[in-house]
Amino acid sequence: MENNKIIITRKIQLLIDSDDPHFVKEIKEKLYHWQWICFRSANMIMTHHFVQEQVKDFFYLTDEIKLKIADEKKEPNGILKSSRINTTYRLLSNHFKGHIPTNILSNLNSTLLANFNKEKVAYWKGEKSLRNYKKDIPLPFAGEAITKIDHTPDHRNFCFKLFKIPFRTYLGKDKSDKKVILNRIKNGTMKLLTSNIQLDKSKIFLLAVIEIEKEQHVLDTAVIAEAALSIEHPVNVKIGNNQYAIGNKEEFLHRRLAIQAAIYRVKKAVTFNRGGHGKKRKLKSLEDYQHQEKRYVEYKLHLYSRMLIDLCVKHEAATLILVNQEQKEEIAKQDPFLLQNWSYYSLKDKINYKAEKAGIQLIVE
Repeated sequence: MENNKIIITRKIQLLIDSDDPHFVKEIKEKLYHWQWICFRSANMIMTHHFVQEQVKDFFYLTDEIKLKIADEKKEPNGILKSSRINTTYRLLSNHFKGHIPTNILSNLNSTLLANFNKEKVAYWKGEKSLRNYKKDIPLPFAGEAITKIDHTPDHRNFCFKLFKIPFRTYLGKDKSDKKVILNRIKNGTMKLLTSNIQLDKSKIFLLAVIEIEKEQHVLDTAVIAEAALSIEHPVNVKIGNNQYAIGNKEEFLHRRLAIQAAIYRVKKAVTFNRGGHGKKRKLKSLEDYQHQEKRYVEYKLHLYSRMLIDLCVKHEAATLILVNQEQKEEIAKQDPFLLQNWSYYSLKDKINYKAEKAGIQLIVE
């Protein structure tokens, strides 16, 4: 049976709901301590599961070591005292219980084990290296951990408690569907799945994961759209006898190169900028330009992918084929200019997400 639902993530900025600066500082220190524990825990989990998988290669151990990674109560040759997922959970509990909510440890353990099982074949083939988690790892938690969600007094934001910590959202001039989603979660018509808290410098974000219905469109399986991604025109699409060019070289590449040229000029002038008690003030203008390039590229790729899917829906195309895409990506890897200035993977990723949401099948050739 076809699944008519899709899982999406929304990034929502959070503020600690208190006017006491000492309390806010204390909570932020606690959150960063939890993040440090998650950083340590994540790498411990991956290391232990990798060793468990490789224990058969430890031929230099004594004969008493049995070679089956399974619960000794369920398997005659098992060497574990519990299930595999429970081994690493007990490991984390022994190290960090009482220092961090166990809900976070449990969800971190199950998420990472699922990732490990999905990628372990690639590990053995040498196609991937074992994941290494950094200190900015998000904090996973079950959706049920958010309680007492309600409107703020001005009805422009929402407040809730997570592990007894009071938060409120900061939606600002939000024009997306975040407010609608939060309102539906509050009313119980939408369920929050396992989500994350992301700490980014001094800001806190909720990465809310929800399941929504796919968009309902009238699509014809006999109609196929063929799209080609190139640097001349970001997207060329052919649907039947109709051909469309989305974007052009001057619009995307010229603007991006202009921003890069500005970054180069600013780099040369950084030495003469007025400094403070370090390099932060000197590099401020450079960081602003770098963020400007990133925002411009993200905006354009979202726009191009949206226009492509809208054309498919307009012509009722149920299938979208990206023609010769894998070959183009291999060529781009050999060309430094293309590799730096044309975001093949990011555009393909955005097209895939929007196509799945619209119920369109995507095929990459």
